[in-house]
Amino acid sequence: MSNGKIDVKYINPFIVSTVETFDKMLGIKLQKGTPYLKKKDEHSDITGIIGLSGDAKGIIAITFSRITALKTVSKFLGMKVLSIDDTVADAVGELINIIAGNAKQYLKDLKVDISLPKVIIGHSHSVSDLTEIPTIVIPFESELGQFKIEVALRESN
Repeated sequence: MSNGKIDVKYINPFIVSTVETFDKMLGIKLQKGTPYLKKKDEHSDITGIIGLSGDAKGIIAITFSRITALKTVSKFLGMKVLSIDDTVADAVGELINIIAGNAKQYLKDLKVDISLPKVIIGHSHSVSDLTEIPTIVIPFESELGQFKIEVALRESN
């Protein structure tokens, strides 16, 4: 990644990891949409975020609407979850942790450490400009609904 351009080698590991995680842990097949640069007016109801540091720095986030979060967490835990609570926050945090951890194996040429996950819950919130790095959004569609993975990552100076 140079001159502000985003290198696909930093995006693809998170796409692959997301698809693999949902397939292996939830038995769900995902359809990936077209990645795009995040817009300022994008909102969600629950977001799990992990910071990355080391040879590369930035963030990865998973964002859900309320209903998709409930369906996803219900499937993940194998029990019906009807309200956004600490159980949902913990499960979303664990999902983003698994996705980021698995993506590290595809970033072979970089030593990357991941932080503990943080989860933001709030109707139609927006997480913007967490870093000065452009954020790429990868939309996914599944039988559980739509969600997005957001990646803002660049090599450290």
